[in-house]
Amino acid sequence: MTPRSRTQTVAGYIRVSTDEQANSGLGLEAQRSVIEQECQRRGWKLTQVYEDAGASGSSLNGRPALREALEAARSHAADALVVAKLDRLSRSLLDFAALMDQARKEGWALVALDLGVDTTTASGEMVANVMATFAQFERRLIGERTKSALAVKKAHGAKLGRPAAVDKSVVRRITRARSQGKSFQAIADQLNKLRIPTGHGGKCWYPSTVKAVLERAG
Repeated sequence: MTPRSRTQTVAGYIRVSTDEQANSGLGLEAQRSVIEQECQRRGWKLTQVYEDAGASGSSLNGRPALREALEAARSHAADALVVAKLDRLSRSLLDFAALMDQARKEGWALVALDLGVDTTTASGEMVANVMATFAQFERRLIGERTKSALAVKKAHGAKLGRPAAVDKSVVRRITRARSQGKSFQAIADQLNKLRIPTGHGGKCWYPSTVKAVLERAG
């Protein structure tokens, strides 16, 4: 589903964090004025300006006014969500790309006036697509860095995965049974018979679970 070709009704969104309150360039009224002037220039009907004061831009979460603005767009009470500056919406390119994709699927438009992002026009959508491409590139870089970091840790002997939460007495029991020549299956059967919970609260031991405990302990 694609946004309507000619946006008539829009919702505005403005935000400042606590440490930006005194900065006139980022002030709420300055953002509101930019949005109102642009709506007047384009002949758009501005239904409401949603305001988050003292809210961080590092995440889309924890902002009640943004949730209301997005709901207005999703319900098609507004054809588009307009912000004066992209970083008022999000400082994360990945978050913005995800939101833009959501807007495309749900049939509403996204407009960031400072960067020319405007999915109601061909040129504005091109800018948005370029940003989405960079977001995808950033996502892949993060994935590759994480993979490389884990490989380095593993090469240096670090034990990856969730930390063991098995009680020390259970670890000693398993170690002792293994030293007596019992199989992983036999040890698992004995632990299940005694109704001893696994390290993460599970009720059933398996040979692989027993082996994992021994590897972590070793």
